[in-house]
Amino acid sequence: MSLGTLERPAVEEVVAVDSFAELSLRPSTVAALTSMDIEIPTPIQAAALPALLAGRDLIGQARTGSGKTLAFGIPAAELVDVNQRVVQVLVLTPTRELAVQVGGVLDQVGGPRGVVTTLIFGGRAMGPQRDALRRGVHVVVGTPGRVLDLLNQGALRLDRVRFLVLDEADEMLDRGFAPDVERIMSRTQSARQTALFSATVPDWVRGTASKHLNDPVTVAVDPKPEDAAPIEHVAYDVPGGDKLAVLKDLLDHRGEGSIIVFGRTKHGVKKLARQLQVAGYPVAALQGNLSQNARDAVMEDFRAGRVRILLATNVAARGLDITSVDQVINFELPESPELLTHRVGRTGRMGRKGQALTLLGPDDGAKWRQLERGLGRRVPRRPWAGAAAARSFDPSKVQVEVLPASRPERMAPRPVASVDSASTDNGRRPAQPMRRAESPAPQPRRPARESARPVRARARDDWDDVRQDQRPPVTRDLIAAHGRDPHRPAWAGGRREVASRGTSDRSPRQSETAERGERRAPRRTHDIVCTGCGNPATVRFRPDPSRPVYCDACFQARGPRRPMPSATAR
Repeated sequence: MSLGTLERPAVEEVVAVDSFAELSLRPSTVAALTSMDIEIPTPIQAAALPALLAGRDLIGQARTGSGKTLAFGIPAAELVDVNQRVVQVLVLTPTRELAVQVGGVLDQVGGPRGVVTTLIFGGRAMGPQRDALRRGVHVVVGTPGRVLDLLNQGALRLDRVRFLVLDEADEMLDRGFAPDVERIMSRTQSARQTALFSATVPDWVRGTASKHLNDPVTVAVDPKPEDAAPIEHVAYDVPGGDKLAVLKDLLDHRGEGSIIVFGRTKHGVKKLARQLQVAGYPVAALQGNLSQNARDAVMEDFRAGRVRILLATNVAARGLDITSVDQVINFELPESPELLTHRVGRTGRMGRKGQALTLLGPDDGAKWRQLERGLGRRVPRRPWAGAAAARSFDPSKVQVEVLPASRPERMAPRPVASVDSASTDNGRRPAQPMRRAESPAPQPRRPARESARPVRARARDDWDDVRQDQRPPVTRDLIAAHGRDPHRPAWAGGRREVASRGTSDRSPRQSETAERGERRAPRRTHDIVCTGCGNPATVRFRPDPSRPVYCDACFQARGPRRPMPSATAR
């Protein structure tokens, strides 16, 4: 495939299996699945496992909570040669929480057979991770920033990787992570097997992936995740935009299950958590300013049920796999339809029923219509009438309107890494600039009006493009009398006017000015004493007195410089 071919590829006919017994798995893998109370494969597992176990590259799309981790975790555990203590499987994830989740599943599946898995991500000391790699591991699960750091330090080698997985591929191949992912993949052997998994696989992901995958099998289960999931999603118009009062009403009428409230930024989530805690609500916040230990503690309390209400940024839309979440509340709108799908997918997992509520303020109308166009359907929308009415409303009785596909120029911007810095693996923002979430959708530029100002007020380049015979008569007379337009600012130059009249008409000052403008100033040099050999030398940059400086010979003798660490999130 080539990057120029962006048409959606036809989904290859895949023969799905009905049970794990049809796959001829190792006895240790079957025993591990039995200990996990897993007997029947989910649709994505049934469709993806035969192709992956046969060594095929694969693009897998299925809704959140459908069992994608086991779909690539079982093949990873099957192909590892436990007698070779080298990295044979690499799984890249966009968040630390997701890395921990994937690592736990791989430990359960491959641990009984002796498969050693290690986690590599930012927010933790690098020393223990280097020690684990030095002892030898079979599987590495990590985030791109820290993986690239250890690669550049020589502590991690990927030349023996046989199976590479990009989990949440739509975010891994986007502008925030793509540069680091490209560098990491270039360190692996070309004969590897590659798999991409995500709940949303836009066309641009397929186009980018075409140069990394070899004749991939495409498996799409529930192509529209929300349509097949047992999730009741309703949007409510909040009167006066008082979302906090509506949120308190919902929390007062909450059931026994857990609730996730999504905000947009880490500062907004922190502020909202403080307001609810002061009001007496048992909430915890998951946002980027927390240390890794604090984030782990919040997640553990939420998984164990000690905290029932979790306030989170988009980091939780990618890193949570908790089946007891009964309700998701979008307190603030996400940046893209894909993020909305991932948020809503935190509830209704593994076939359980869930509810998603989106609160709309007076200024959210345009953004919400844009998100609906990206989803391809209208979400039932009602005026807020209280939490009791919201719990009794049945959206399944409302006819869903399917919207036509959005034109590319009107689609929501694809999700560069989230506004929340916690969605990266080191608390940093992606290297590429991000679109501010509160910015309105770009509007078509109005045609420029003809300026009412006289021609002399034009900018320099525009003025020079106006021919002499097209200039106003008054301006031509001024140029003829004074040699230049006295109303024109000095910075506008006058190269074309002077050139058209010839050098003989120049005044001494004009000649001197033109000569200075045509002559390039010489580049400054600086005299130094070389730190290496102690001899005097000349350099073309201003030396820093606090740092060593070398002459050209000593600098070249020092060899190539060490690569700078990536500025992308670690």
